[in-house]
Amino acid sequence: MLTDPPMPVGRSIEGFEPVSSPAFNPVEATIADIHAAYKAGTLTVRQVVQAYLDRIAAYDQNGPGINALISLNPSALAEADRLDAQFKTSGFAGPLHGIPLIIKDQADVEGMPTTLGSVLFKDYRPRKDAFVTAKLRKAGAVFLGKATLGELGGGDTHGSLFGSTRNVYDLERTAGGSSGGSGAAVSANFCTVAIGQEGFASIRRPSIWNGVAGMRPTIGLVSRGGVHGGWPTINGSLGPMARTVTDLVKVLGCMVGYDPEDPVTAHGVGQPTDYSGALDKAGLKGARIGILREPMGYHTEPDSDDFKQVTEVFDRAVSDLAKTGAELVDPVVIPDMNALLAARARSVADDDTMYEMYFQGGDTQFKTRAQAMASPLFEKVVNSGHRRWKNDDNAEAHHNSMKARETLMMNLLKVMADHRLDAIVHKAVEHTPTLIKDGVNPPFVDQKGAPHINTFLMFVPSIVVPAGFTRSNLPAGITFLGRPYDDARMIRFAYAYEQATQHRRPPANLPPL
Repeated sequence: MLTDPPMPVGRSIEGFEPVSSPAFNPVEATIADIHAAYKAGTLTVRQVVQAYLDRIAAYDQNGPGINALISLNPSALAEADRLDAQFKTSGFAGPLHGIPLIIKDQADVEGMPTTLGSVLFKDYRPRKDAFVTAKLRKAGAVFLGKATLGELGGGDTHGSLFGSTRNVYDLERTAGGSSGGSGAAVSANFCTVAIGQEGFASIRRPSIWNGVAGMRPTIGLVSRGGVHGGWPTINGSLGPMARTVTDLVKVLGCMVGYDPEDPVTAHGVGQPTDYSGALDKAGLKGARIGILREPMGYHTEPDSDDFKQVTEVFDRAVSDLAKTGAELVDPVVIPDMNALLAARARSVADDDTMYEMYFQGGDTQFKTRAQAMASPLFEKVVNSGHRRWKNDDNAEAHHNSMKARETLMMNLLKVMADHRLDAIVHKAVEHTPTLIKDGVNPPFVDQKGAPHINTFLMFVPSIVVPAGFTRSNLPAGITFLGRPYDDARMIRFAYAYEQATQHRRPPANLPPL
């Protein structure tokens, strides 16, 4: 039995030594801050990249040991130099010119491994960028590194390749998952913005547990081409994670777009690609918001103290919503919600096909999931990875899941129509971050308190923003959930709430260098 978090193994983030970067303090720096300095000629991309690398060197494996990065991009400084040269001749390369970004190690970046946090794939190298990676690179972003994740793309952020990622507010607790490395990295100011991936609650939960904003957009807006967890499965999506909703929106606008290699993006054709108009401080005034209070989180325990502490924060958030001028319908009830959510099941056949299609983009010794599971290395995979890959959902269970999804979508939309709602608000996570020791030892507490209604329904947007801290000084947040492709409106509400409350607080144990 494990008694401590597993030690990192097989790491590849060495090679960057701290270098003094007095020209730039990255702590809480926004895209606008950095771009203003570029325009003023007081800062270079190289200086910015180096400053973030210095923080990573000081705090990721050293100091508090956040352990949010699996690998660093060996070309990051060369890319910074290229952008600096381009700026001198032709100005900004795009809306993310010189913005350092970290991406979950589930999406491909040319020249870097995609490991899924697992010893099974520590040497896997894709041949090209993922579709979204290429779009972000064209917009001028600099990829600093690949973030830790729940092994094989799910669960809290523990993995056989790297160990466990620590929560930036309490080092004994998990960063959440599965995009825990992305959430911890952006909160720790290891990057300006980050990219996560969500198929259950994998963007929203680590965002809130690390005190940042995160969005899982409506399926079809953002391609999964070159991402493990893509076509023909359709419940997962890449999404932005940022310290401010403004930065989140700037990144999202550079991610959306049709990709013929991900057919689900055909649904998104004709939808907005620029969400900057949603940044309205008065955006909640007159909005009708339904407050969903019924517990629905994964393995949630409503009688526990930490559930009650999160409820206290949520109650304050609801009061703050009323102060913004929103009209509240409190509570709203979605008929049969939990019974329908309980029908959730996977398509094993789709998972197998997805695996084989994804790994055609590079070379791996395991051509099928069955081959990977037959390897002796599979025994090193963490508990949540074993549980998900060995699931025995059958075709009947998946069929029932799809029927339940249709019923729940109708129930949700009818409640919103009957009450003339613009959005539904619920707790971002119903529990505080789990202790790492409880996640790596039996009974292997994982994803506790995570609402997953949005990823069950799939074609609905969901955005989370910090709502403050519990009595135990742990972060909590709220979710804005909307109708299909109503992403801009959810952004408007989240931004207005963020601006009215200003709950973001940088972690005290990661000060400026």
